[in-house]
Amino acid sequence: MYRIRFHGRGGQGIKTAGRILGSAFFAEGFETQDAPLYGAERRGAPIYATVRAARGEVAERGPLRRPDLVVVADESLLVAAAAGVLAGVAAHTVLLVCGATSAEVWKERLSFAGPVLALPVQTDAATETRFLGTICAGAAARLVGVISRSSLESALGEELAGLDQSDRQASVERALDAWNRMSSNAGLVREQQETPGAELPRPGWIELAVEPTPSSEAAILVPATSVQVHTGLWRTMRPVIDEDLCNRCSWICSTFCPDGAVLVDAEHRPSIDYDHCKGCLVCVAVCPHHAIRVLPERDAQSGKSDL
Repeated sequence: MYRIRFHGRGGQGIKTAGRILGSAFFAEGFETQDAPLYGAERRGAPIYATVRAARGEVAERGPLRRPDLVVVADESLLVAAAAGVLAGVAAHTVLLVCGATSAEVWKERLSFAGPVLALPVQTDAATETRFLGTICAGAAARLVGVISRSSLESALGEELAGLDQSDRQASVERALDAWNRMSSNAGLVREQQETPGAELPRPGWIELAVEPTPSSEAAILVPATSVQVHTGLWRTMRPVIDEDLCNRCSWICSTFCPDGAVLVDAEHRPSIDYDHCKGCLVCVAVCPHHAIRVLPERDAQSGKSDL
């Protein structure tokens, strides 16, 4: 059985990557299973998707405990413990990282036992971020070595049918380019035997005593604790307000912001709470004067600006 896990952020096409790879495996005669896992958060939140493929029945369920291939669409997740990128990796696991950092650097930083590959992409560019899912799927399809180019193209056509022609063509081109760039490592990911149930660790159950109903009801004893969670760490693109263009119609951007991260002072001047702005860019879309622009988070943190 092949076990593949894709890691990325909301909006990077990780769910689509899993579906494309699962469809490509299926076209080659494999039994497949693909499933994304994400919460209710919006763009920028860490998510992952898993794919299992076997020549017989796929009886495993749940999270991948021993992945054969881990594909990381956003290299910033490698230093985020909550993302769980390295959960369950072993000496045979192949790690593919999309980004600007070399494979040698990541292998040393992570002390990774298995092979580490790098796929250079501009993860801080909005145009490239749109295609990260198909890029990851194309690279993964080549690394397993059992998926033909025609099966990959068929899966891409099926999963991207809802896009307009230009986006669909651009997605396919990037997926096939990733396929070509991984050609020297085709077949590096090997099929592994199913793990016997006796070898799987026991679930970490927590035994709770039965309580009377009134005691078991939900009770929020400390209000407004969500402010302590800095969800701005999920952001890959930052909205920046141009004071010269802002017309102080702040009721628009502040009302549409789904997280209440647009703050308004007594003079109706808006500002952005970057500790909690997730980078969904709704404010950019609704600003009638185009006074809110987009800046890649990496450039913003390094002091660069296009304003």
